[in-house]
Amino acid sequence: MTRERTADGVQTVVGPTPETAVDAIEAGLVRGDLVTVVGTCRVDYDGRATSQLGPGDRHVMCKPDGTVLVHTDEGQKPVNWQPPGCSQSVSFTEDGLVRLESQRENPTEELVVTFDRVAQVSALVVDDEADITLTGSEADLRQRILEEPGLVEAGFQPLATERETAAGAVDVFGEDRDGNVLVLELKRKRVGPDAAGQLHRYVEALRRELHAGVTVRGILVAPSLTDRARRELAEHGLEFVALDPPEAA
Repeated sequence: MTRERTADGVQTVVGPTPETAVDAIEAGLVRGDLVTVVGTCRVDYDGRATSQLGPGDRHVMCKPDGTVLVHTDEGQKPVNWQPPGCSQSVSFTEDGLVRLESQRENPTEELVVTFDRVAQVSALVVDDEADITLTGSEADLRQRILEEPGLVEAGFQPLATERETAAGAVDVFGEDRDGNVLVLELKRKRVGPDAAGQLHRYVEALRRELHAGVTVRGILVAPSLTDRARRELAEHGLEFVALDPPEAA
């Protein structure tokens, strides 16, 4: 049974026949709409590698810029995707199934979604010209500390950011008032033991790297932390300073 609904720039076909589904998808692609298809499908990819995904109920999104995303009912990331700049088309397979195809020229890639059953097709006119404004990031927290090092502790002197170690890049590298090496791991939200373990790896890497006799201290800077994180910091002789990223002006 096919039911069509049209409202506020949204055209939806529920329970379409293959012919109706192809017509709805094609019309949306031609208009430059955001087209979404829900149904049981198989996915084949050929390009930098080759992959096949067996039948399952999925949500396929085709964006006007050529992006294609294939989502399952779990997780935030698509299980298959094509980047912006791809060309999209819809047709029938030899046995009458709906075939949605995405092609990329450089590098050569092909994503083919074959629908055994289409439950719904929607085509939406999307207008979004706003730019995202990100505040309260780790970069904001780092800048706050660089501008006012005393927020960490009196006498702290930042010397470098993203200082490389064998364990990765330290957010802020500097010295305390006594000339000891002080490294900061910054987090914008409440943290758990993983962040404490990350800081410990940085401190140990610097202790191996720097000459004997140098004291290396580590401070985890975040709004708050869990009890497990606090215990792990104490176990390794590391410290914590509660500090929030700056708020938007």
